[in-house]
Amino acid sequence: MSSLLKGKLNMKDEVLAGLTVAFALVPEVVAFAFVAGIDPIVGLNSAVIIGLCTSIFGGRPGMISGAAGSIAVVFTALVALHGVEYLFATVVVMGIVQVLVGAFKFGKFARMIPHSVMLGFVNGLAIVIFLAQLSQFKVDGIWMSGAQLYVVLGLVALTMGIIHFLPKLTKAVPASLVAIGVVTGLSMWSNKLGVHIPNVLEFSKGGIAGGLPKFHIPEVPLNFETLKIVLPFAVTAAMVGLIESLLTMSLIDDLTDTRGQANKESIGQGVGNFINGLMGGTGGCAMIGQSMINLTSGGRGRISGVSTAIALLSFVLFGSKIIGIIPLAALVGVMFMVVIETFAWESLKYRKRIPKKDFIIILIVAIITVEHDLALAVIVGIIISALIFAWEKGKKISAEVKISESGSKVYILEGPLFFGSAANFKELFDVQNDPEVVEIDFCKSKVTDHSAIEAINNITDKYRQAGKKLKLKHLSSDCCELLKNAEEIIEINIVEDPKYFVADNDLA
Repeated sequence: MSSLLKGKLNMKDEVLAGLTVAFALVPEVVAFAFVAGIDPIVGLNSAVIIGLCTSIFGGRPGMISGAAGSIAVVFTALVALHGVEYLFATVVVMGIVQVLVGAFKFGKFARMIPHSVMLGFVNGLAIVIFLAQLSQFKVDGIWMSGAQLYVVLGLVALTMGIIHFLPKLTKAVPASLVAIGVVTGLSMWSNKLGVHIPNVLEFSKGGIAGGLPKFHIPEVPLNFETLKIVLPFAVTAAMVGLIESLLTMSLIDDLTDTRGQANKESIGQGVGNFINGLMGGTGGCAMIGQSMINLTSGGRGRISGVSTAIALLSFVLFGSKIIGIIPLAALVGVMFMVVIETFAWESLKYRKRIPKKDFIIILIVAIITVEHDLALAVIVGIIISALIFAWEKGKKISAEVKISESGSKVYILEGPLFFGSAANFKELFDVQNDPEVVEIDFCKSKVTDHSAIEAINNITDKYRQAGKKLKLKHLSSDCCELLKNAEEIIEINIVEDPKYFVADNDLA
């Protein structure tokens, strides 16, 4: 597939790809607005702003950003509890956090996220989006029933069917757009027959008025109490947005055999979200589905992203009334297909073929994503992965024991000495039964942290108390640097080793 995505930029392909993405973006952005509990026009305007900013200032040409579902999920509780003005303030702070992440060059750490954490992340995201759609089967807080429920379910199924099967026949037009059009027509016909189908206009309550985004300072008290409300949501949304954006960037990097700039992308995302907050908008990030549509449609550079934003703005200015008649059933169907495409089904299919620890991490990350939030889930997943890695590496330290010509006992260590292996290191030695002179050879090992130094100090004290002489051999220069903290109890004499070209330290 990557070979299809290579080649020189073509202005015509860039513009057409951007237009195609804009058509596909409309229904998803409107549907994600439902998840966050905001007016669809707010979501559309936000998608225009962040899409334009990331296309111009971001670090990954060809990647499409918008008002994504992962961010919408984070803001659901905020909007419900405090209202949209607090949302706008939160998005401003979110943008500042993302700019700082890029400025301090923390974006590169996203590449260290384990694959099992990524799978748990997308699975949890899919489940959260699915659960968020269930509220659309309620009218005034009461579950639908009877003919209305059956018709809505039928329209949802029809939407999903069109999106799934139409691309097998033709890819000339976005399948989701065709599905929206067909189901909207059927919904209007159903209303005439006496079976009411809720639509976007009814959901927005105040109506949909399309227009250019306007400068709007969030109307919230400027005090510590507001910061206490805003900051947790802002940090969470910033992390979720960056994680999803940088994971999407890594995918595009692989497909195009090019390299995006993570820190520059973080700054671009931050600028877009900061401006969004001051224009009465919601937060956004990169969108995997739309980015893939752009690439396969011929979009490679920044022009395609700019074209998407301009086309989307045109829809808002001149097509807002059409958006209002879209039935919620159609949007639910679109989102259900997003869920199906987002969920990593291979994580279930191959659960017996992958290491058990990885499958457990996938489950834990997915569960935390559903019960709490995406950012916490990813952090916990990374911590668990790191601890498991340290545990497994710690078990691999060992020692080959030999007796030298002089009669001293030599422990030839193999494996890194660090916090995870320090306890096992101490168990390798037989202090009471060892001879008067003992050597620890580090030619196949390395001292890496303070825990390792403490372990060496501990074993040195034991040999000293037993009245025996201990020598440490073949320590590298950086290991010697770490051991400076132990100079009070260990006398270190560094001599050049002609064989290993590292330090040889005798400790008496």
